[in-house]
Order: sequence, then C-alpha cells, then structure tokens
Amino acid sequence: MPEKVTIATVARHARVSRQTVSNVLNAPHIVRQETRQRVEDAIAALGYRANQAARQMRTGRSRLIAARIEPTLDGINGSVLDRFLHGLTETADAAGYRVLLYTATDDEREIATYDDLLGTYELDAFVLVGTKYGDPRTAWLAEREVPFVTFGRPWDALDAHPWVDVDGAAGTAAATRHLLDAGHRRIAFIGWPTGSGVGDDRRAGWRDTLHAAGVDPAGLHRETEDGVAEGERLMRDLLAAEGPTAVVCASDSLALGALQAIRDLDPPVSVIGFDDTPVAAAIGLASVSQPLGEAAARCVDLLTGVLDGNQTPTPVLLAPSLAPRHTA
Repeated sequence: MPEKVTIATVARHARVSRQTVSNVLNAPHIVRQETRQRVEDAIAALGYRANQAARQMRTGRSRLIAARIEPTLDGINGSVLDRFLHGLTETADAAGYRVLLYTATDDEREIATYDDLLGTYELDAFVLVGTKYGDPRTAWLAEREVPFVTFGRPWDALDAHPWVDVDGAAGTAAATRHLLDAGHRRIAFIGWPTGSGVGDDRRAGWRDTLHAAGVDPAGLHRETEDGVAEGERLMRDLLAAEGPTAVVCASDSLALGALQAIRDLDPPVSVIGFDDTPVAAAIGLASVSQPLGEAAARCVDLLTGVLDGNQTPTPVLLAPSLAPRHTA
C-alpha cells in the first residue's frame, strides 16, 4: 500500500518545515521564490491536493472520520448496520466530512486497527457502533484523547462520552402493549444472554410492561446468542414448557427462528421482532423499527460539536416505532 501523502511528507520531500509548506499554501508571497518553487514541485510530484492541504492547515482538521463494518453473521441483522453506515456517509458528506470504513473481527483487532489508522491517516475522529459493559475500545480512545462518539450507550456510566442510542426498552414495551391490546396474556420473550446492555434493555421493556398490566412474566423468558436456529430452538422449548400465545424477540433473526417453530400451529402464535430488517418487511413480520437515518445524523451532529470544542455534548436517546403488520 503506498504511503499516504501528508503535509509532513511534502515538507520532507522539499527539505523544508511544515510551517513553510503552510506558508506556500496560504501566504505564498512571504516565501522566497526558490523555496516556494521547491514546495510546489514537491506537491506536484507527490500528487498532494493543495486545496485540501490548505483547508487542513487553516482548520486543523482532515475532514475524515472512521467507522467499522462488522462481520455479517446471518445476512439479516447485518442490514441494520448497513443502513446506519449509509446514513452516516450521507450526513457526513453534507457536513463536509468523508467516512473511512474499516473492519475487525473482535475488540482486540479493532483497537489494533485504531492504532494503525491513526498512524497512517490524519483522522479527525471515530464513530463506534455496538457498545458494551467495560468496553475496551472507548477506554482506549478516551485515554489517548482521540475524539469519538458512539451509536450505543456507555452502559457503565452514561456521562462517560458523547453517544446516540435508540430506546430499546421503549420498543419492546410498545410491542408488548400491542400484544396485550390484542388480548394476549401469555407473552414470552426471547433475548440475548444477561449482561448484554442492549439485550437487557430490550428485555426490561417487555418485563416492565407485563408487570404494569398485572401479568406475571415468570418462566416466559429465554435467552441465547443471536441467530435463526437459536430462535427456533428456544421457541420450541417455550411451546413445550409454557404454551405462550405470543412472543417478543430481541432481534429479527430470533423472530424468524420463532416463526419456523410455529408455522404448523393452529391457532398460530403471534411474533414480533426487533430492527425491522428488509427480510421482516418482505415476509410481513411485525417488528420494532429503529430510526437509523436520524441516529446517524445525530452522531455527526455530536461529533462536529466535539471537534468544535463542545466538551459536554448532550447524549441523544431516540424513540423507535412499531411496524405491526399482519403477523401480530
């Protein structure tokens, strides 16, 4: 991979200081003709974009932010991040920024990628997705004073850093109320293992709504790693042990698995997923929809505030909506 050409690269090539390169770009009349010509020749030889360089020297910014593409597990919930990144790229472009995408298979590799990217590119900031308790990624960036925002709460301390999130508890609460209004009382929940910030939040909305309606949720909760096969397995377990008439799931993958388990039942069991993926829309699965475009836009707003020196930007918690469709 060729070395990225920076102002420092131009300065080394022309055998001058960075300040001299800045002067040539912004105030060429104060630079001796011979020196100015040497810098201009270096810019031309290296293919450096002088207009971009001048803007960067004036503002101290590269106008470049980085975000991660996560591995696709089942081709269903990966579309959620795809929609967020699409919105992030469009909003960043409107604000005069570009988004650099990278990939990593786990936290350790992602942190190693931060180190590599910061050493290779003149990045302004990062947008992180998918926060968790004790998140080592945010700790690494904060320790090095690298600007960042997250799509997801800092579950350990809500004032730890700037963030945007969707209220998962409100989403599952809406789904549960919808089922209660339809006459259901045996409403189960299939979610992720306890200790997942997002999973715990979504489970709380279901549990608290049942309690408020005077319905005991005991025995109606199952937890597993995300996936269609896992959802089908736990739905079969619920049917054998608890006989629910409806189920709320923490993701569309789990909900699709639940649908596999109930497809021959009469009367059918109502199923609601979470994330309103294209697959859910295509098959008519009821699902909770996240405002991903708005979340991306608010991330960019927060990030520009951080870069402009706003040290205490207000976190943003967005409300989801329910797409009930016919299966609920």
